Amino acid sequence: MTDTQDTTLLADDAAAPPPARRETAAEAAARAGLRLSRPGHRVWTIPIVAIVLTLLAAIPVSGVIPAEVAAQKENPRLGIDQDTPFARTPASAQPVDDRIVFGDLGDLAEQYPPQGDIYFVTVTEPTQSLLSWLLGRDEPAIQFLTNEEKYGIQSPEQRRTFALESMRTSEQVAQFIALQRVGFDVEVQLGDVLVESMVCLVGNEAGTECETWSPSDAVLDPGDRIIEVAGQPVEGVEDLGQILADRLPGDLVEMRIDRPEVGELVVEVELTASPDDPNRTIVGFYPFDTRRVELPFDLDIDTGSIGGPSAGLAFTLTLIDELTPGELTGGGRIAVTGTIELDGTVGAIGGLRQKASAVAQAGVDVFIVPEAQGEQDITAARRAGGDDLEIITVATIEDALTVLEALGGDPIPPAPGD
Repeated sequence: MTDTQDTTLLADDAAAPPPARRETAAEAAARAGLRLSRPGHRVWTIPIVAIVLTLLAAIPVSGVIPAEVAAQKENPRLGIDQDTPFARTPASAQPVDDRIVFGDLGDLAEQYPPQGDIYFVTVTEPTQSLLSWLLGRDEPAIQFLTNEEKYGIQSPEQRRTFALESMRTSEQVAQFIALQRVGFDVEVQLGDVLVESMVCLVGNEAGTECETWSPSDAVLDPGDRIIEVAGQPVEGVEDLGQILADRLPGDLVEMRIDRPEVGELVVEVELTASPDDPNRTIVGFYPFDTRRVELPFDLDIDTGSIGGPSAGLAFTLTLIDELTPGELTGGGRIAVTGTIELDGTVGAIGGLRQKASAVAQAGVDVFIVPEAQGEQDITAARRAGGDDLEIITVATIEDALTVLEALGGDPIPPAPGD
């Protein structure tokens, strides 16, 4: 007999083993501790995945959609809602000392590099996306802005000119106050005549809009720098007054001006009577403060591209610290904001809540701010800065020096004449 089977024959008393069975996917999953979805469950898988993918795609898309598609606020001047494409946000807190450069002091003064730091604080106003609006609309340190709130009724170029000029003026006044406070005899002089805004001759009944501007509004713009009037050079506001002394309202005068982004122009301006004094003839604009200080030695504060006058108090205190022995801050870190005037008054600034947040993020625990801000603004700044930030208000440079001494700083000698 021929064996034609593929199996091996065993001994008579041995049973053949059953054929090997392949493990199913369900059994393998069960052995691995997994549970496969039943067919009914799979029905929900596709829409859930689609929703997740849609949400993931919406994030980058909303990051490029402008905020104004959803963000608006009321313009109280016009009484209408306007888009808010910008936001005022915290920027940075930086030591002032790093930006001060002294020339050769000779025998006039001695420099005392401080161990501590006085910080000035900045904000930024970038364009916002829909995503940033959604994430930041409830943040106390973020303030959404209309185009008018960011640029005013001036163009961006004009606004930039004023911001940089404000910083330069703030630097000059700070030098004047600081050097005068430590005993130097310094003088301040008016600088170039810069057009800040035009004179309104007739306003509406509500006092919210101008109905008639001065005739010079037709040819002059905010930001223009006056070089010559009637062929005579203008080096200060006093010169302008002397040139116009014999002129009458309605007279035409030729003026040479320097306009930002344009260059020098020659324009013909119609003079007008002052709305406050009909007997006084004016060009019809308000000049910007461009005071410059005559210093006994070379001194420079590198403000870079930073604009605005809000670092005036910080500049003043740092200069006093550099020119007097001891530590005005007690060797610590203190943030300061506020404008400074020639009489030592500390003025209000913009973006206080954003600056409080920037100070807190920099790890600085004390923030000296202007008392002139008002209680509402200061309360908002405390909320934005958090519980660990101490905010102290001052009204004058002497108030600020008193606060620093109370915080552990070294006193400085009394002001000359006190």
